[in-house]
This record gives sequence, structure tokens and C-alpha cells, in this order.
Amino acid sequence: MRKKFLVLGMSCLLMTGAVVPAFAASAATHTVADAKDLIGRWDITVDENGKSAPSWLEVKLSGHKTLVGYFVGTSGSARPVAEVKFDNGKFSFSIPPQWESGDGYFVIEGQLTASGIEGTITTNTGQKYNWKGVKAPYLKRETAPVWGKAINLFNGKDLSGWKAMGKNQWEVRNGILTSPHSGANLISEQKFTDFKLHVEFRYQKGSNSGVYLRGRHEVQIEDSPKDAHPSSVLFSGVYGFLAPSEINALGPDKWQRYDITLIGRMVTIVANGKTVISNQEIPGITGGALDSNEGEPGPIYIQGDHGPIEFRKIVITPAK
Repeated sequence: MRKKFLVLGMSCLLMTGAVVPAFAASAATHTVADAKDLIGRWDITVDENGKSAPSWLEVKLSGHKTLVGYFVGTSGSARPVAEVKFDNGKFSFSIPPQWESGDGYFVIEGQLTASGIEGTITTNTGQKYNWKGVKAPYLKRETAPVWGKAINLFNGKDLSGWKAMGKNQWEVRNGILTSPHSGANLISEQKFTDFKLHVEFRYQKGSNSGVYLRGRHEVQIEDSPKDAHPSSVLFSGVYGFLAPSEINALGPDKWQRYDITLIGRMVTIVANGKTVISNQEIPGITGGALDSNEGEPGPIYIQGDHGPIEFRKIVITPAK
């Protein structure tokens, strides 16, 4: 790659939104156009020995010529990418492990294709998987939603309307949906697009859970100190992406509530009566997502693999 053409070409792209005609016939222009095509958000599906696993990538331009980004693997939260190396339609980057064991880096290699991007990921333990990605949808809504009737997803009696991902430990005790210990996550049988969600929950000291919107975007439930600096991985954050304005938690062993409105990618979260995230965009899927098909409806999914958690109300009002 010849830097002088890339610097000038990318600057022109930023100012005009298109390739300057004077460069249209040059080989360098083709490379610049490819780099521009990589910029954006990508919904990725990884083939892990025949099992599909969701992933996500965002590529941005930093300054005139450096590509940077964020990556969500099949586990963990969004991780910063210091540099995406790009040459003639092919790209690569590496990231250190997060929650995974081992010291090696993950290496992601890919290329632009007619339908999106595709490539391989080599894990920090040396396993290599193929993946494919498509441009993530904007999910922009042109009109305000018209809300339908409220639906009680939890009937207070049993697990009707829900299914466990694995061996089930969830049960209903005295009208309370209870996961007494770490085990399977719980998924609603119904799927939704835009909605208002009301949940009332209680956790024990040191416990951790979450509510996944459309099965792809986790709102964190965690025993976070009220005076902790707000973070996306603490109470009421959108895991790895959006930090609340404050930690408005009541503490363990107390009933608490979230009122969450999701319209397209825009989310508002009210924690215990206080708005802590106001109409902010969720960039992509969070770690633990069921899939990366962001344009499709999805279920409400409750995390049950990080300690005891209880719910007494789960009410959703979908858009018509």
C-alpha cells in the first residue's frame, strides 16, 4: 500500500463522501475504495466445528489513514482494536484474551467479498474457525411506535412460555421465578422487535445476572456498590457498550426494577425510578448473545449462569 495515495484518498472520501474522479482510474483508488468499504459495523457468524456462534466487528477511521475498531467475540464484552491492518481488500488484527484462560492473542484475518466479509479466527489456544459477516442494519425507525397490550411473560405459577438453555435449575417458589444457583439461562418462547420491558428482580450479595433484549443486548444485573464509578459492565449498563449515568442500585436482597424501552437500536433504561441511560444507541450485540441477526425479532433472555437470581415480574409491551 502506498501511503501518500491512501492519506490523500481517505481525506477526499471524508470531505466528499466519494472517490475524486481524478483518482478513478488508478490502482491506488481501488485500494482506497476497499478501505472505505470495510468501515462500518458487521454482524458475524463463526462456524465453531459446525456450531454457529455470534460475533461482531466495528471498523472506524482514526485520523487520515489508520483503521481502528471494536470486536465482540463469542464470549466476553466489546474489546478495543488498536489497529486493523488493511491491504488490497484483506485485513487482520489481534486482541489479547479477556475472560479466556491462556496468554496467547486472538488473531482475526479476513477479506472483503461481494456479499460482505469473511475469514478466519485463530483463538489464543490455537483453534482456528471460519466466519462470515454482513453489514449490520441501521434499525432506524422513521415513526414513533404505537404500543400494543402489555403481556405478562411470567405467570407467577410455572415456567410456561420459557425454555432453559441446558439442564434446568429454574423453578417457581411462592410466585417468584428463582434460579437458586448457577445453571442454565432462560429464554422466552415469544420473540419481539421494539418494546417496553418492566422487570422486578432480587439478587444475593455478590451475584450477577442480566436481561438480554431480543436475545442480543444484555442489560447488566450485578451487585455493584452504589458509589462505584459507572461502567458498562456494572449495574444497569449495556454490557461492554453503554455506561449508566450513575449506579442507582438498592443493594443485595432487595427488590429492584428496570423499565427498559428499546426502539430500533435506541435504548432508555430507568433503574429504580431514575433514568440512567437516555435514548442511546446500542452499537451491536453484546457477549453472550444468542445470534448476530440484529435485524430480526428476538426473545427476552435471562442469565442464570452467574449466581442466584429471582424475578417476580416480567411484563413486556410490544410495538404494534
